[in-house]
Amino acid sequence: MSNPATAAQKKSFGEWFRSRKVQKRLLIGTFMIVPLLLLLTFTYIPFAKMIQFSFYDMKYIGPRTWVGIKNYVDVFKRSDIFGSLLLSLYYMAGAVIQLALALFFATLFVFKVKGESFFKATMFFPYLICGIAVGFIFKFFYQRGMVLDTILQMFGMDLNNIPFWLKDQKINNWSLVATSVWRYTGQNMVLFLGAMMSVDTDLYEAASLDGANKWQQFKYIILPSIKSIVVLNLVLSISGSLSAFEPPYVITNGRMGTGTYFVIMNRLAHENQKVGLASAMAIVLLVIIIIVTVAQKLFFKYAFDDGSSDESKAAVKAKKKAAKLAKKEARA
Repeated sequence: MSNPATAAQKKSFGEWFRSRKVQKRLLIGTFMIVPLLLLLTFTYIPFAKMIQFSFYDMKYIGPRTWVGIKNYVDVFKRSDIFGSLLLSLYYMAGAVIQLALALFFATLFVFKVKGESFFKATMFFPYLICGIAVGFIFKFFYQRGMVLDTILQMFGMDLNNIPFWLKDQKINNWSLVATSVWRYTGQNMVLFLGAMMSVDTDLYEAASLDGANKWQQFKYIILPSIKSIVVLNLVLSISGSLSAFEPPYVITNGRMGTGTYFVIMNRLAHENQKVGLASAMAIVLLVIIIIVTVAQKLFFKYAFDDGSSDESKAAVKAKKKAAKLAKKEARA
């Protein structure tokens, strides 16, 4: 004969298990299991192993020798490794040019131009092309006597006076930077354009009635409204400049002074089989990117106006200071 208290307890547990709250949590947990397992298997475990490998002198296959922080010391001592980070300055300069062009074209499209749909698609199309394919396109584009040289000769330039775009170390890195600018300008333009489209069009009409020209509308209406997107794009572009890989790898294979940090790391890991040193390089690069990103955010936080939409930063600070003084006086 069953105990009535036990039956009531089982019944209450069944009701609890079938409740909407429990079923909702079970459903969420079930759907999260697979992505969490994938994230753990292909991201966190490999990252932990890479940190472990960075303390060994090792190849992919073979014995391992514990060397402590020697690999990290070599990253900073070897000129071919840490010196390659200086090439990131070229790509940072290109990122600024790229963002300026994207902002310019996005502003043009906001004020409506003929054939804007065609121009939008044309500018965004390079971003859809695989980075390796872009590299091969520009490899032939810059090749001696090929596309770019032929175009310049059509305008009367002598082939002997045209520089070697990929061999001359004074300009070859700028040539590679131009490749990145060509590919990513359209992407940034679309991001800027999306932010600009959220601005109320009545503001433009009101500004036009007050006599504001296009530059004044851009300066006082558009730019303050999309400040957060501008900062985000700049942070992402400069952080991405530190890890430039595809243009120098595909076009020049890192030769003739074009080997970026990522290209050197790839060469050490896969060609020279110095897995420990390459792992240390990856960790150092991650730390540098984190530092640069935090520094950029702090810079933009304190260098630009961070007040409310109706008040300047100084006014907001003054109001907070006055409120604190009022609280002190009230306590006294």
